[in-house]
Amino acid sequence: MSKHYLNPLFAPKSVAVFGASDRPDSVGQVVFQNMLKSGFQGALYAINPKYSEVQGKLAYPSIAEIGEPVELVVIATPPQTVLGIIKSCGIHGVKAAIIITAGFGEAGYGGTVLERELLATARSYGIRLIGPNCLGIMRPSIGLNATFNRGGANSGNIAFVSQSGALCTAILDWAQSNDVGFSSIVSMGSSTDVDFGEILDYLVSDASTHSILMYIEGIRNARSFMSALRAIARIKPVILVKVGRHAAGAKAAMSHTAALVGADNVFNAAVNRVGAVRVLTITQLFTAAKALSCGFCPVGSRLAIVTNGGGPGVMAADRAADLGLFMAALSDATIEYLNQYLPLNWSHGNPVDIIGDAQADRYHHAVKVCLEDENVDGVLAILTPQAMSKPLESATALIELAGDHCKPLLACWMGETQVAEARDTFAKTRIPCFRTPEPAVEVFFHLSAYYRNQRLLQQLPGSFSHHIEPDVEGARLIIEGAMQEHRKVLTEMESKALLSAFHIPVAKTMVARSPKEALLIAQQLGFPVAMKINSHDITHKSDVGGVLLNLNIAHEVRAAYQHIHDTVQRNRPDAHLDGVSIEPMIAKPNGRELMIGVTSDPAFGPVITFGSGGTAVEVMSNPAVALPPLNRFLARELIQESRIAKMLGAFRQMPPANMEALEDVLLRVSEMVCELPLLKEMDINPLILDENGALVADARVIVEYRQPGIDRYAHMAICPYPTQLVSRWQLADGTDIIIRPVRPEDAELEQRFIRELSEESKYFRFMNIMHELSDTTLISLTQIDYSREMALIAVTQEQDKEIALGVARYVLNPDGSSCNFALVVADNVAGKGLGQKLMISLMEAARAQGLKTIEGEVLNSNRNMLKLMNRLGFSIKTSEADHGIMEVSKPL
Repeated sequence: MSKHYLNPLFAPKSVAVFGASDRPDSVGQVVFQNMLKSGFQGALYAINPKYSEVQGKLAYPSIAEIGEPVELVVIATPPQTVLGIIKSCGIHGVKAAIIITAGFGEAGYGGTVLERELLATARSYGIRLIGPNCLGIMRPSIGLNATFNRGGANSGNIAFVSQSGALCTAILDWAQSNDVGFSSIVSMGSSTDVDFGEILDYLVSDASTHSILMYIEGIRNARSFMSALRAIARIKPVILVKVGRHAAGAKAAMSHTAALVGADNVFNAAVNRVGAVRVLTITQLFTAAKALSCGFCPVGSRLAIVTNGGGPGVMAADRAADLGLFMAALSDATIEYLNQYLPLNWSHGNPVDIIGDAQADRYHHAVKVCLEDENVDGVLAILTPQAMSKPLESATALIELAGDHCKPLLACWMGETQVAEARDTFAKTRIPCFRTPEPAVEVFFHLSAYYRNQRLLQQLPGSFSHHIEPDVEGARLIIEGAMQEHRKVLTEMESKALLSAFHIPVAKTMVARSPKEALLIAQQLGFPVAMKINSHDITHKSDVGGVLLNLNIAHEVRAAYQHIHDTVQRNRPDAHLDGVSIEPMIAKPNGRELMIGVTSDPAFGPVITFGSGGTAVEVMSNPAVALPPLNRFLARELIQESRIAKMLGAFRQMPPANMEALEDVLLRVSEMVCELPLLKEMDINPLILDENGALVADARVIVEYRQPGIDRYAHMAICPYPTQLVSRWQLADGTDIIIRPVRPEDAELEQRFIRELSEESKYFRFMNIMHELSDTTLISLTQIDYSREMALIAVTQEQDKEIALGVARYVLNPDGSSCNFALVVADNVAGKGLGQKLMISLMEAARAQGLKTIEGEVLNSNRNMLKLMNRLGFSIKTSEADHGIMEVSKPL
């Protein structure tokens, strides 16, 4: 398998510094001094035509004079010189450059033009760039300090990736005094070339990196970011700070990086979906990282608080409520146990106030029984140093309990002098300890969010969510018809027709173009009716007097037609009016008015919103947000996150609403977003929901032309489950087989398949002796990111149960243009053509993704696989590294 293409950036064998200098406090002087002091393990060169020697090292006038290969260059020279330097580096064969120099895109139009020329030149020579306008890169374990930070960093297992160089310097200064070490520090600057996605791609396979911390201002490539974040969050915790939460900050962030900031609630939805955790402060960034490294088992959001002071317990409970956490309802058995070991005047609830004279034994019993309570997901123990307190002994009691339980156990030992020794003891264990209650509660919130987001990470919905497929072609024709008329806003009739094509129930609507037609239509539909102006140019009809409701008799309808027409013409004389739409008033006494929307985020593309509906929606509503595609689990999560969720149950003598019908509409809207890339915005408002079902009363759709491409889902940040790859096949003996992409819920199926393989087949597939897959391996094999890997499983049905017969998979290689494959079939179908069929299907999928080469490794003793490779036209050669392995490859 090929080495990662970013190795020259992160693990270079040789580095040259352009602008290396002896001039005190110059960037070139600091960078070269850092490289010398950090003990870089490769070759180091100074390039500066003004000097023959820099800091005691020979200086070269140009890179051509060095006469040796250079893998990485660091550029600290004026912006007008950088383009020429990149050209000379390209001729010399350099593969990576860190451009510390500022004065490009952030400096106005001239700088933007220069930056474009710089990127085009670098790409023409195959040079990858970090920056410009960045602090640089540190890799302490190999002595790489290609930054102008004053000093280095301790070696550790945390990677910190930041769009702000200034923040990096502050973090590095803080880390030195807090004994925090790093595997990598990456200051990205303007991210002209290498972006978050590619850096995360490298870190996912970096053995020295155990967790990733990120500071983000904006995203340039959402698909790459989401794909890489999802891949790494499956196996390594990712915690991030995203600024620009409010308008002023967003404006500052955009001007700083020129990256797309997007809506803050959309960013939250994106991060949650891929299994990462977002925090608000730098302190939270590191405390959350420490807590996640403690190895706590998956948790919910139910917190128990044990305290020897009522006030701190209330403070913790208040902060938990602020964050949407739940105070755990202690079981009867827990209450009974506590009654035995606590004084009569204990709080008899949660927070568990064990009274001010509590010593280690009370902490032991209270924390122990809370950890064992099934209603509790985590425990926060608080101690205030009172006259009878024993801070160290109580801390020791908690430490002993922590070894027997995997639920989160957090400590808050308040004060300073009297608790210092206890805090030092906690620091040597896996129990995070805090000085005040609020940060401790926030860490539990982040732990809860992490494990919740990991469940979201496992959801891989397809583009279609129902067995009854929508009329996609009919829907596209409606959109094309509007665009041929140079319209972006669909009429209400067109919008409802679009929804009907996806089997979303809509209120019957007809258009009248005269008072007489209005009367006839109203009589046909039945009274009472609603009447609305029909115009391509008017989006919000009620704002211009274009809506009248509850019209009950014929002469009201006739008069209403003229009234609406005259009022709208007076308020919007520029608008083209095309009659009045008429529909029956929806009689749903138990109906809730809801809104489902689609909008396009500048960074993450289409998003789905859900909240309360009606005319005041823009003032009153604060909708919940989700990224498509959705499945039922994600649709329920979206509903529960909304403010109106509580009104959907039994409410004021109304029966509970039909939640399945609401979920169906959300899933159908998700299908529309997936299959209609020209759909830019949509408002379904109101959607009337009661105990019997859902009905769309009004809808508005805005479309926008988009250049079609190879990837049918290129407009989406998350690639849907690729239903187009599902196919049927049959063995010669008549056995029906379905070949389809692997899903997360296939974990048990795949485990059973591997378990039942012969020892020889297992050895041929994994090249080592193994009996069954570990949980980590199983996750990596079944939670597929289809934009970077593919796994096809062949299944058959036996007694209404799926049986796996074979699996073929490829994973994208670091070069981005080739993939590495693996194949295994069940022993009972070996030699029946299934392996060949799976390989052909896999190669077709790889080809459709634009990959150029498929390659793999086959044991020399695996004769049947080598014969198959030969039949399929693969080239076969002996591996130079291991003569027992054959390397096979085929151009696609």
